[in-house]
Amino acid sequence: MREKFIEFRNVSFRYGDEQPWVLKNVSFEIYKDEWVAIIGHNGSGKSTIAKLMNGLLFPQEGEITINGVLVNEETVWDIRKQVGMVFQNPDNQFVGTTVQDDIAFGMENRGVPREVMVERIADVLQAVRMEDYRLTEPHRLSGGQKQRVAIASVLAIHPEVLILDEATAMLDPRGRKEIMKTVSDIQEKNEISLITITHDLQEVVQAERVIVMNNGNVWDEATPREVFAKKDALRQIGLDVPFIAILAEELKNNAVQISNEPLNHEELLEELWTLHSKM
Repeated sequence: MREKFIEFRNVSFRYGDEQPWVLKNVSFEIYKDEWVAIIGHNGSGKSTIAKLMNGLLFPQEGEITINGVLVNEETVWDIRKQVGMVFQNPDNQFVGTTVQDDIAFGMENRGVPREVMVERIADVLQAVRMEDYRLTEPHRLSGGQKQRVAIASVLAIHPEVLILDEATAMLDPRGRKEIMKTVSDIQEKNEISLITITHDLQEVVQAERVIVMNNGNVWDEATPREVFAKKDALRQIGLDVPFIAILAEELKNNAVQISNEPLNHEELLEELWTLHSKM
């Protein structure tokens, strides 16, 4: 059995006593080395979940445990050593005067030896294609470049959980694809849990499991294929489905006997080639 790493138990949260509940009695588990995507319309509670995982917020009701430790004001600093988080706005994360200094900051706080720091800085800068900006001041970077540095800074500390809260939203399609490939490779190599909160459907289909939020509740929890098979229900709660899934649906409506729910071009082409071979 896979080992639980994050657990929400009947968690409810609201931003003030007179405000509506953002999360209502939410329960789920995330396992070690698992990639989970959390999706939902704006205001569904996705980003609040991320902040609760990192101890930036605390629930009014229920409990959250990270690696068996209850998240509260006494444990929050130990929790943050295990949970790395990248936000949509990278300016909120910069503390160094240069890109190199910013990446080094988190490692210095964790007592990483200098020779290891130097190696990791080089590795993560190469991974996010920012080697030439090592000595650049972060505020001089473009929005996409800032996000790359923010991601590199978190990857450098080798967290056990990496949360990307709309972290690729400011990147172009090529940049998003490259960053997610990098993050995926690092997750596999270092055996970390990866949580992506995103509107990018291509990120969602790469995940092992999807948690769908709707109006503060867990609406569904399944594999990407199982979730996107519920096309009409997803549309009713304001969510899109991948173009390939829509195309496959149209082909089925026109008597093309596609048996599975393809999530990408390769799977759809394989289905069509199999059908063609049987003719």
